[in-house]
Amino acid sequence: MSDFDAIDSLLDAVGPEAELPPCQVRRELRERARLSKAQVARALGVSPSTLSGWENGRDPAGEIRTKYAYLLDGLNTKLATETAAGTATGTEAALAAEQPLASDTAATVTPSSSPDPGQDEDGDDVEPLVVPEPCVLCGHPAAQRVAGFAQHLAPADCRPTATGALDTRPQPEPATPQPPNPSQPDRHASHTSRGSHPVRSTPPARRAFQEPSGPVDLIHEAVRDTLTEHQGDADAATAALLKKAIPDAMRLLDATRKGARYDVIAHPWIPDILKKQTARGADQIWEARPKWTRRELPPGRHEVTALDINGAYLSALKTHLPLGQLEHSTGLAHDRRRSGVHLITPPEWDHEAVLPHPIGQRDEPGPLWVTEPTLRLLLRLSGPKHQLCAPPQIHESYTSGATENLLEKFRIALKDARDTAIEQGDTVTLEYVKAMYSKFVSTMGESNYNRELYRPDWMHLIRSQAFANLWLKALRAHDEGLAVVRAMGTDELHVIGDWRRVFAEGRGVTEVKVKDTYTAGTDAGEYTAIAGEEE
Repeated sequence: MSDFDAIDSLLDAVGPEAELPPCQVRRELRERARLSKAQVARALGVSPSTLSGWENGRDPAGEIRTKYAYLLDGLNTKLATETAAGTATGTEAALAAEQPLASDTAATVTPSSSPDPGQDEDGDDVEPLVVPEPCVLCGHPAAQRVAGFAQHLAPADCRPTATGALDTRPQPEPATPQPPNPSQPDRHASHTSRGSHPVRSTPPARRAFQEPSGPVDLIHEAVRDTLTEHQGDADAATAALLKKAIPDAMRLLDATRKGARYDVIAHPWIPDILKKQTARGADQIWEARPKWTRRELPPGRHEVTALDINGAYLSALKTHLPLGQLEHSTGLAHDRRRSGVHLITPPEWDHEAVLPHPIGQRDEPGPLWVTEPTLRLLLRLSGPKHQLCAPPQIHESYTSGATENLLEKFRIALKDARDTAIEQGDTVTLEYVKAMYSKFVSTMGESNYNRELYRPDWMHLIRSQAFANLWLKALRAHDEGLAVVRAMGTDELHVIGDWRRVFAEGRGVTEVKVKDTYTAGTDAGEYTAIAGEEE
């Protein structure tokens, strides 16, 4: 099986919505694992109050739902394994107490058979790691990934190695009892006199949620050192950090790619359509940036809420990026294992009165070059679920084998630092992180500010993914009965109606916040007078 087939098998295993147990089971699993709401909330990047809502009937959505489902499934498996192990140990101990030993040799515990190195007990693919990564369950180095997550295969390996932890390996019993040596610890103090089965002298080790480490530390160290250099002056430190946001982002990218399966090809061959036509001009790629305002509102006056989408470019780092040199092809077929840019004839759009066109406002008809996120959005909208338009006609493409997770560790490191900064009211780190991901995206094309990475294809794809994400939020609002009034750029969505039943409010990347409110409709003035224009 090729690398891309392996990626596809993992993606096929992930459904559109991760399955969650009933809310009472969620709380029971957390409490049985002796984990506080604060610990779990911090690991998932949400507030304890949000977690309380999930344990009382509300359901998360999107990426955070997948993470929460994975955590609950891991807790369920871990707790079930420990319960079964405890029952088996108790039964063996009872039998050993009733049966005489066959010889003077201490009984040993036969280890269970190890899992298939290519597949775990649940049938998920196991990927060996060249460089160990922190286990998502206990935080200690693991030598393999299971279903895309670094973790230990054997439950016995997946626990913190705290001081005083029990060595459960069978130990030979001395032929002659020796008096205790006060200068040395007794290695057999936790064993029975027969030496066959260990007896825990401490509570069972529990799963520990680790504080952010590794690449995130680079961000915290840079902020700390810069604040020290400027004697605690937050404004001066922020200005200094913004100036070095681009090289620091590249250093963070390098740190997150260590041990990764794919190398980042920083300067590949680029087709002419991705090159600027003039020194100050643009290339031929259309990014489908939304810039739409509804022409007519329902009768009457309405309160409109301008919603601000948090971390739009940060979320857009999760997109299908081509790995190698782009290759030319022709034909109508679309290969989901590849990504790049495509020359298409877009379909007609008959919903302009209530929803923006998926390719944005365009003056000239006919074929145009679009990115992978735009093409996938059009294909999705033309599919059996939505049936909002005809499929786009693909004429030719420049693509390469792709993965959606190429920048995932980079994105998670920035997201974790952002979440911590918001939680702690750390404006210096927050502005630094924002500059890192926004400048990383804007300078990876033809830029004099970043000579380390020349990927105009990536720049267009990430920006288009941010635009597609906003468009999908507009579609979600429309499908939930809200009236969409405006969609602008990557982060501005204006709606009429009870938006809080559709979107979670907050500052997290999966949440939205209120940018402005105003009235519109009959006798409310023209749209040109609307408050809250895009900044």
